[in-house]
Amino acid sequence: MDINDRLADGLLLLGCGKMGSAMLAGWLDQGIDPENIWITEPNPSEWLKSLDIHLNEDLPETVALALIAVKPQMMRQALAQLTDYAGGSTVFLSVAAGISIDTYENFLGKSASIVRAMPNTPAAIGKGITAIIGNDSVDADALRLCQDLLGAIGQTVRLQAESQMDAVTGVSGSGPAYVFFMIDALAAAGQSQGLPADLAMQLAKATVAGAGSLAAQSHETPEQLRINVTSPNGTTQAGLEVLMHPEGGLDALMNATVAKAADRSRELSGG
Repeated sequence: MDINDRLADGLLLLGCGKMGSAMLAGWLDQGIDPENIWITEPNPSEWLKSLDIHLNEDLPETVALALIAVKPQMMRQALAQLTDYAGGSTVFLSVAAGISIDTYENFLGKSASIVRAMPNTPAAIGKGITAIIGNDSVDADALRLCQDLLGAIGQTVRLQAESQMDAVTGVSGSGPAYVFFMIDALAAAGQSQGLPADLAMQLAKATVAGAGSLAAQSHETPEQLRINVTSPNGTTQAGLEVLMHPEGGLDALMNATVAKAADRSRELSGG
């Protein structure tokens, strides 16, 4: 069935900031009919205002899917707008960090089809990855609809349990920030070795982007790709001896980083 047929009852976005806008852009590029899209956003961007969509209008009586993309402090007010849809066939898709399925079920009821998702910021260029998990009321068709929609902004993966969402948050949800920090650190290290700042940054950005693309597209593992470029007693091996130090190396640092982010996710969700 065509995606527009599946969304004939409407697609509602509660909140359309950076992540919501990235999704919306992907959906419009996919050919989703803007006439079927309703958006509630208190601070719409100029881009959003320029679109031929239902922006901050009265909501329709029914919607096929309601995307919840508001900040946690606005969640109670946002969910109050959705209670009228709770008894029908609406699928509720949340991309709000740290809000558990139980929280939505308390507002919407356990019979509501609720899918929790964790995208990341590369979604803005269609290179994101989103993990999803549904409650017991979500059927295969509802999960497939969510995956099809989220596929407009990158890859999707299904989790086996909601408890895995905290680890996902620590790895892919927060992960882009770790990589951005690494780019800055790599560029700064280049400067310390005598490179001009702009050249060091250009080299660092291109190296991380290129290596990431190679890892994503190669049939070889990242470990093997590392081995391929590491000549015995060469420059790469010398650098890796620092990164791979058993005590102060990157493994221990990254493990502590992801664990800290995952622990914070559990705190925010009350886990």
